[in-house]
Amino acid sequence: MPTVLALETSCDESAAAIVRDRTLLASALASQVEEHARWGGVVPEIASRRHVEALPQLIAQVCLESDVALADLDGIAATVAPGLVGALLVASVTGRTLARLYAKPFVAVHHLEGHLCSVQLGEPLPPGPYLVLLVSGGHTELLRVDGPGRYLRLGRSHDDAAGEAFDKVARLLGLAYPGGPAIEVAGREGDPSRFALPKGRVSRPEGGYYPYDFSFSGLKTAMLRQVRALEQAMPAEPLPLADLAASFEQVVAEVLVERSCRCAREQGLETLVLVGGVAANRRLRALLEQRCRRDGLAWRVAPLAYCTDNAAMIGLAAAQRLAAGQTSSLELGVGARMPLEQADRLYEHPGCF
Repeated sequence: MPTVLALETSCDESAAAIVRDRTLLASALASQVEEHARWGGVVPEIASRRHVEALPQLIAQVCLESDVALADLDGIAATVAPGLVGALLVASVTGRTLARLYAKPFVAVHHLEGHLCSVQLGEPLPPGPYLVLLVSGGHTELLRVDGPGRYLRLGRSHDDAAGEAFDKVARLLGLAYPGGPAIEVAGREGDPSRFALPKGRVSRPEGGYYPYDFSFSGLKTAMLRQVRALEQAMPAEPLPLADLAASFEQVVAEVLVERSCRCAREQGLETLVLVGGVAANRRLRALLEQRCRRDGLAWRVAPLAYCTDNAAMIGLAAAQRLAAGQTSSLELGVGARMPLEQADRLYEHPGCF
């Protein structure tokens, strides 16, 4: 099976990995979280500059740790969509340059397809069809997977992704960036039932609601109003951060799990898979396990170490594509947006960008 060097620079994590089939030989990551935390979010120009600085060292590190030379690879892969354009270009240009220098196939990877493959770093996936709940900083989607490259979106967020909602509510509560881990820590000893918060739904134009879609804008507004009400009622008292954080975290987890399990049951899908950065949230993981047991669904969850952006998952996706004989043009660019359902276009020559 193919041995692939994979590069990931879609946002604020610089990463490289070498994968052989489904086996991770080496993985390295340089995080920019502390630097971006000073600004309360990712600064694209800073991210791009840090990727340029970090990536050569990460490539050298994984080659040394895996004892695989660049000349011995079967392919070189990079994330090309979606993401920050300047950041994506760093991995894409580096990957395409190395592919040309060493006469290796280049494999462009859709970032979300990488997240779908991340669960395989823990255990093998069942054959399709199955349902994936993908929850990250920029995406909240329910995807039916019938096999490699065969995806159908059944639900999505119509405003902020769940990860964005965590970041914005954390800022409201005066917590650190990124918001997901900060809210989880703050709410660990809190009462998740103290504050009643809404579970936003998305209306259909013809009436009723989309059964599997998400909206977090109303929840953010409710949190803002709750905080202001507490500040007015008890101006001299500190906010009950633990209870606020726990209540917010609980309602997000309930919405995600309830709609995902409903979708799986109604679509006749027996397995539910959880991936993406928000999949690292322990309250969400525990609730998913509880509901799946109750509903008779099998479940898979990406390992904690590979929920957030990493190159190992990109390598798995690339090895899968390369084994199927799919490669990408060296003229292929990058894209800030691209639906997962169009991922096959990355293997059309000269490509889609």
